[in-house]
Amino acid sequence: MTRQNAGGGPGGVHSSPPTSDHLMRRARSGHTHTMQSAHLVDPELAPALEVLKSLDLTEASLPIIRAAMAQEYAAVPPSTDASVVVRTLMVPRGARNGEAAGSIRVLAYFPEGSAARVPVLLHIHGGGYVLGAPDMMDAANREHAKVLQCAIFSVDYRLAPETRYPGAVEDCYAVLEWLSRNQDDLPIDVSRIGVKGESAGGGLAAALALLVRERGELTLSFQHLIYPMIDDRTCATPDPHPFTGEFVWGAANNRFGWSALLGTEPGSSDTSCYAAAARADNLSGLPPTFISVGALDLFLEEDLEYARRLTRAGVAVELHVYPGAFHGYQLAPTARVSRAAERDSREAMRRAFYG
Repeated sequence: MTRQNAGGGPGGVHSSPPTSDHLMRRARSGHTHTMQSAHLVDPELAPALEVLKSLDLTEASLPIIRAAMAQEYAAVPPSTDASVVVRTLMVPRGARNGEAAGSIRVLAYFPEGSAARVPVLLHIHGGGYVLGAPDMMDAANREHAKVLQCAIFSVDYRLAPETRYPGAVEDCYAVLEWLSRNQDDLPIDVSRIGVKGESAGGGLAAALALLVRERGELTLSFQHLIYPMIDDRTCATPDPHPFTGEFVWGAANNRFGWSALLGTEPGSSDTSCYAAAARADNLSGLPPTFISVGALDLFLEEDLEYARRLTRAGVAVELHVYPGAFHGYQLAPTARVSRAAERDSREAMRRAFYG
């Protein structure tokens, strides 16, 4: 699986402006206190923490982190696998809610040689609402398109804080709406379209499913949520879980990401459910849902609670909690827990597409 960057950059006060190298060195310095949950980490995942050390997001470091990530994407050699065709599409942005005109970049993946219309996966990348691009999941999306024989449309939605809620979720809705309008010109079957996202992408996927239900204009066959970031109230809980969020994506980064998206302090009473899906009072009528999360992930409890509430609303739910796994643990793709998670995820999508 391709590398997924889940964290941000460094903080602190400097007597002179920090250089890019200094920021990146500090950003990768990790935690200095004793980890309460270190003994719970799967031994096969532990080496990945040398690469996935927690990054401290700040306004100063955010552009540095983004630039470094863009360089990483650019340095990846082009794929030589001809079994999947990749196209860059520019999808018009809608004019809802006074949104500015423009277009949304979408990476589209099509399995080569398919004789029939294929099911569709609308993919939304992660990055705490402030980082990332479709390119970060290129290798995984190629593999899924090939193995599942589906088309994948990965959305380059606008990031916070430059674009606050509802910009990102409206971008995702605009792409879904465009697919429905243009199905005759694409080799796709929009009666079999699901949404998938990781981390903040999972949060946007869950919000999109709620928005689709609310507007009643489009349909989704399923929502596939990989450790979704769905509840800003996790930032303000008086009783945080003592063994989650110590690796890769912690409380400080979470507060930065939510604050950037909302433009207000996270945990306030007026947060929309289309920004933080866990805020929805009514979860009935949502599509079948897959949720997976690591037992050491900061999002563990909010994801478990969302799954519980979905079942009580009559929604079909498949839930996986992977022991010893922290946020972004798939960076260790050969670990048994990572292989199990990938197998479970892929098989769930296969069943959702093909029964």
